[in-house]
Amino acid sequence: MLLKINPINPQQRLIIKVVDILKKGGIIAYPTDTFYGIGCDIMNKKSIEKIYALKQRTKTKPFSFICPDLKNISKYAKVTNFAYRNMKRLLPGPYTFVLSGSKMVPKIMLTKRRTAGIRVPDHPIAIELASQLANPILSTSATNPKGGIFEDATLLYEYFNDRIDVVIDAGPVPGTPSSVVSLIDDIPEIIRYGAGNVEVFE
Repeated sequence: MLLKINPINPQQRLIIKVVDILKKGGIIAYPTDTFYGIGCDIMNKKSIEKIYALKQRTKTKPFSFICPDLKNISKYAKVTNFAYRNMKRLLPGPYTFVLSGSKMVPKIMLTKRRTAGIRVPDHPIAIELASQLANPILSTSATNPKGGIFEDATLLYEYFNDRIDVVIDAGPVPGTPSSVVSLIDDIPEIIRYGAGNVEVFE
């Protein structure tokens, strides 16, 4: 299903429709402040495994996930005062922060070091979905096996077709990856330079 949703003022009835699909174990494609993402409820292991198959990705490389706000992050990760101050200044925004995961995070979403990549994107649709689902949403870029990025929802829909339950069309997205910053042990480490300015950590 291809579903047009307003990127500035998302229609609540359509958000509810997509959240219902997520609750039933569905896989969605949705807009963020970087790429179109593919996601599911991170509490649904079967759906996560479907996305691993869809992305042809090894399970030793966990996906990151989206929380609607900072308050939510502290449920799923160890947030020190240092981490909180830095994230509060930069989120919502095009960043993925690597933190120590809590017991709330399914093992399949954690690295061997029990860390997790967490995003709060600056996009009303992604935030609304995670907020109304009341669980984080898995976040991985919508790409083909060769790594090609889909910046257009219609092309994404044509490529994945019925392998994704709903593709949200919210118009164009920037198409630049998020900056990835580890804040483990309060030692900032820039893992990937992307859309978010990381000068504060250099």
